[in-house]
Amino acid sequence: MLTREDGAAMQIHPTRASVDVAIAGMLGVAVAIATRQAAILAWSGALLVGLLIARAVTQIGIARVRSAGFEMLWRGDARLQRAARGELVELEAEIRNRDSRAARYVELRAVHAPAIQVELDPKSGEVPAGGRLRVTLRVSTPRVGRHGIHGLSLEVQGGPGLFEVPLTFANPFGIEVLPQPFAMAMRQARGGRSRLSADAGRPGPQFGDGMELRELREHQPGDPFKRIAWKPSAKRGRLVVREYEREERDVVWLLLDASIELWSGELGRAPLDLAIDQVAAVAQRHLARGDRVGLGILGSRTLGWLLPARGPNHSIKLLSALSHCTDTLDDDRSDLDEADVAARVLEHMRPLDPGASSRLRPSDLDRLARRAERLRPRGPFAGADPHAQSRRERALRRYLSAFGMHSPARLEPDRPKTDLQIAEALSRVERERPRASVVYVWSPPPEADARPEIERTLARYPRRRVDLRWVSMQLEPGIARSSDVVSTAVADAVSLRARAAQRRGELALRRLGIRIEHLKPLHAARFVETAETSPAAKPT
Repeated sequence: MLTREDGAAMQIHPTRASVDVAIAGMLGVAVAIATRQAAILAWSGALLVGLLIARAVTQIGIARVRSAGFEMLWRGDARLQRAARGELVELEAEIRNRDSRAARYVELRAVHAPAIQVELDPKSGEVPAGGRLRVTLRVSTPRVGRHGIHGLSLEVQGGPGLFEVPLTFANPFGIEVLPQPFAMAMRQARGGRSRLSADAGRPGPQFGDGMELRELREHQPGDPFKRIAWKPSAKRGRLVVREYEREERDVVWLLLDASIELWSGELGRAPLDLAIDQVAAVAQRHLARGDRVGLGILGSRTLGWLLPARGPNHSIKLLSALSHCTDTLDDDRSDLDEADVAARVLEHMRPLDPGASSRLRPSDLDRLARRAERLRPRGPFAGADPHAQSRRERALRRYLSAFGMHSPARLEPDRPKTDLQIAEALSRVERERPRASVVYVWSPPPEADARPEIERTLARYPRRRVDLRWVSMQLEPGIARSSDVVSTAVADAVSLRARAAQRRGELALRRLGIRIEHLKPLHAARFVETAETSPAAKPT
């Protein structure tokens, strides 16, 4: 079944050949005037008149195609698709031409958010007369969040190839990108028998299925054969079985430093890109063991706070919070002020609602916000409520969120405010019930002189009751490199500085007796078992 959304805006642009002809015509006119040659003037004037005729013919031809019914449609009923970060998503669209003449195009582009990458096939060709062209979109998803594909832009060539007309079809489609462990979570079975769990306290050993060997004992009726230890049985001359012990369930808190400056770096390899996947993998691992997992996302304020719980539904809540609470749509995390947001909203609204939007001006913020609220249900995303100082700005930012539009990150760092939030979150976790048994903190390792609030909080933290683990966020992978000698030297210098700061911070944490853990991004799913542990010491 096909989902239809009409609307195309038309502008005419000259090609390179058209520009050359125009320049030749104007130079000929200038030479004719200077030399007073009527033949040269007639020839040059004919060139310019021919350009005007070609432009008019192109405009009439494109208008005819549009009036006959030239439209772009998505295949399928869904206007939203979920994917794991790094996954390749394939979408299909159709371009229909109801005119009696074929429409040749020289380029086909997708208008989409800059946090995703889209390749189209075919990129050039023609839409047959009275027929349809099927287009395949391959979408790469390097960053979590809500990202919109706002439509397709078709460069149609008219006349003898002197002018091109970009036809922009406003037909939004949403790609919701969740952390990499999302794919594994969606494949897990839901429901099933409940597991024995402890709401508080450190884990203690119990008989049952587990990973730790408790003892070897003689075989008893009813013992499963898979537990028989065959080699020890052969040595002793009688059957013995392995008895394992399992632990009661932990109450785990995951605290993520989501300072705005941690989005800096190469797309898909920024510190927050990697840390979000790591947090999601740790959460999935603990939830699979039956532990209760809570989440705190911290920036200049508390961006997200989920109390410890377990189960598949809680897993989806954790993944969604990691994807959406870390974005840059909030006014205190965005580089766009209210006027900038209004300009982007109006530009996006015009092809969707050309009649009403043509009467709006960027300075008329109240009317623009009201119109944006009416059009917002047409977006593929719903439910987001970005932070803003006024109701009007909140309505405009909700429009950006509903259509998956991009907002650049603010340039000023969050670090001093984030450190206060991390310190407050550690104290809050200590007071929460059920009592936490394991706390993970994802943040760059703090240096004593630069981040005194963190040092004071960690120095008095009750590590006898709580297993506190600090996961160093990796800054080096996000440093962009190129073949240029100067750029390479600068990247190497920044890498060395980041590495030195990380080592100094980790040394300060070890002196406080904090457990340091390192995680390679490709091994996130096995984090709990194989972590390397140090000794405790563009819109349209």
